[in-house]
Amino acid sequence: MKVLLLNGSPHQDGCVFTALTEVAGALRRNGVAAEFFWIGNRPVQGCTGCWKCREPDAAGCVFRDELYTGLVGRMKNCDALVIGAPVYYAGPPGSLCAILDRVCFSASQYFQRKPAACVVNCRRGGASAAFDRLNKYFTILQMPVASSQYWNSTHGLAPDEVRRDLEGLQTMRTLGNNLAHLLLSLEKSALPPPEPEPAQRTNFIS
Repeated sequence: MKVLLLNGSPHQDGCVFTALTEVAGALRRNGVAAEFFWIGNRPVQGCTGCWKCREPDAAGCVFRDELYTGLVGRMKNCDALVIGAPVYYAGPPGSLCAILDRVCFSASQYFQRKPAACVVNCRRGGASAAFDRLNKYFTILQMPVASSQYWNSTHGLAPDEVRRDLEGLQTMRTLGNNLAHLLLSLEKSALPPPEPEPAQRTNFIS
């Protein structure tokens, strides 16, 4: 079993990485592998709504940049996902949402039904709004959401400050323990997923 830890901060070894490291430690203590993936700090192409990825012979998004192909490749080979993000103006960074919009829409088959969670870090406020924004990716893709003892947030402007947020770090460890328990329980049960209904789409027009 392996969990992909997606670092959505432009700072590779910053506050978000510090929080995700705590989650990874708990996962590994439970016998679950953890792999990090950083989205980088360069501009990220967003979704243009061209719908080319839904054509019968499509191989995913028409923009075949390294970030997209790398993330999709790792999602193919993981059993669960944890997304980490800093809080910018009470939301995740635009670069993170840009790549998530593309991979979740054009490569949804590699996300569906895999357990997931998100963690956010802020200096002071906006954590719950950013947390809510990220969870919406999971619920539209039928991904079971792992929970913790509190909303998954840490506080601090620098990694050393995050390490002093003892409650936040405990929340990260509890999340890792709960996600590992969920993964191992699903593996043990080996129950097939529910049979999906044919898609029904309703467009609201005047």
